[in-house]
Amino acid sequence: MAAISDYALLGDCHGAALVSSDGSVDWWCPARFDAPSVFARLLDPAGGHWSIRPSGRYTTTRHYVDGTMAVRTEFRTEDGVLRLTDALSLGAGERGHRIGFTSPHVLIRQVEVLAGAVEVAVEVAARPEYGLVSPTVTGVATGIELTGGADRLLLTSDHELTVDGCLVTGRFTLTEGQDAVFALHHRRAADPMAALLDGRAALRDTVAGWQSWDRIHQGYQGPYREEVRRSALVLQALTYQPTGAVIAAPTTSLPEEVGGTANWDYRFGWLRDGSFTLKALWVAACPDEAHRFFDWKAASVGSVAAEDHVPIMLGAGGERDLTEHILEHLDGYQGSRPVRVGNDAWRQRQLDVLGEIMECAWILRERLGDLSPAASALLRSLADRAADTWPEVDAGIWEGREGERHYLTSKLMCWVALDRAIRLAPLLDAEAEVPRWSRAMEQLRTAILTTGWSTSVGAFTGAFGSDHLDAGVLVMPIVGFLPGDDDRVLATVDAIERDLVRDGLVQRWTGSGDEGAFVICSYWLVEALVLAGRTERARQIFEMVTARANDLGLLSEEIDRRDGSLIGNFPQALSHIGLINAAWAIAQGEAGGNGS
Repeated sequence: MAAISDYALLGDCHGAALVSSDGSVDWWCPARFDAPSVFARLLDPAGGHWSIRPSGRYTTTRHYVDGTMAVRTEFRTEDGVLRLTDALSLGAGERGHRIGFTSPHVLIRQVEVLAGAVEVAVEVAARPEYGLVSPTVTGVATGIELTGGADRLLLTSDHELTVDGCLVTGRFTLTEGQDAVFALHHRRAADPMAALLDGRAALRDTVAGWQSWDRIHQGYQGPYREEVRRSALVLQALTYQPTGAVIAAPTTSLPEEVGGTANWDYRFGWLRDGSFTLKALWVAACPDEAHRFFDWKAASVGSVAAEDHVPIMLGAGGERDLTEHILEHLDGYQGSRPVRVGNDAWRQRQLDVLGEIMECAWILRERLGDLSPAASALLRSLADRAADTWPEVDAGIWEGREGERHYLTSKLMCWVALDRAIRLAPLLDAEAEVPRWSRAMEQLRTAILTTGWSTSVGAFTGAFGSDHLDAGVLVMPIVGFLPGDDDRVLATVDAIERDLVRDGLVQRWTGSGDEGAFVICSYWLVEALVLAGRTERARQIFEMVTARANDLGLLSEEIDRRDGSLIGNFPQALSHIGLINAAWAIAQGEAGGNGS
């Protein structure tokens, strides 16, 4: 099984695929990010794959086609050079902000010989419904049809392929200047088959579509511009265009520790990380994407007053119920079981989501215009909820399942909810609520400054009354609760650097053992260092962490501090969001001359 870092992301703004550096598509959820997979070898050797590679020995290099999510892999053999280009097709003629709205759910693969002659080996082992279904494979007039369960696949090719039971195989030789194109069309059983694509034309059109989006999203001109640009493309690829939701990751159950049980499904949109997401979209994309993301959140949350708690996450279409179950038939990545579909964290109460949504409104305040009555009511309800519930316990941002506590980051984001609501009061037609919100905010501020501070540690800690450091408190200066150069903030940053950081990699909390370093925490440290006036150190941390990305610039959720390998779901939107926001912070810090 390939390393997590060995994969490239293909996206069409509906679903996603992962292809390894040796030309094997080992993960593809075609219709939606959270739809059942057609290929799942990523999670089990028998889970299904589609490989295209030279039949003999080879070495490989690869890169994204500039400004796109199409991947080119070059295989060098003793006899020649083969180039493989992979992409998920966008809708015909889609350009700019419109890319991905009508994606046809087609995986296109083109091979070309650049020099000499190369024998090509093709193997398609589709296993729909997360590997449960072995399809019936038959040759038809238009190609090869693979049917089973709720999935219908049609493979078209301009080279002869062979049906061998549940497999499709092929072997042929191409010489310099020759090429071959394959297109695997997906539909659900109840849907009519759409018009078949011309693979070559669709691939050219898809490349042009991505490049048209990239051209109008190059406003960021600060340091690490190319890293920010690639991260922006990743975020767009992880956006479910029908709604504007940004998906946390295209995979499920890639382990936080190989062989462990912390394997979660991340194929949903997290409201809880919303303000960081929206800020990154604002910096690296443009207000259009940011505004669509906010609109999706506001429309999907519903009436706060009628809910026991505000949801922290939703399905790509806005679904609330994400009930978790285990796929017992899959062995998991390198034996990391269980493999989960769904995520029961949707049931958790996390008070910080109140501040996350309100902060989004604050960031977009100049573009919101006249809010609808429903949107105004939602934001007022969030502030009321923060004022009433901040003294209560919750599950916290790390979604632990061991019980609720008084987490400092939850209190902090309740403060953000109240602070932003007070500032937005005229827009919300809520001036009469300001005195009540102000009293609650001051009580909350006092509680954080007193109960959140540990005299024995000499720092703000992860929960009231705790002596355990938590990297989440690095957001304190980022959200403006205290200045970055406040003595208490500086002491906390120093304590985290001393106890939780190694080689720029930040673990989440004290005593987390062999758990991997969370990438977003390192980028939060970068932002906190900039705000502390330590921009040179911030650059050092940024470069140490960003250097851990794979050869295509993709980051996972975590990095194993023992060997530097990428672990956790991949690629992780929050890691790329952190990269964008940290680069922006460095740019702002250097422009203000507060480096050290």
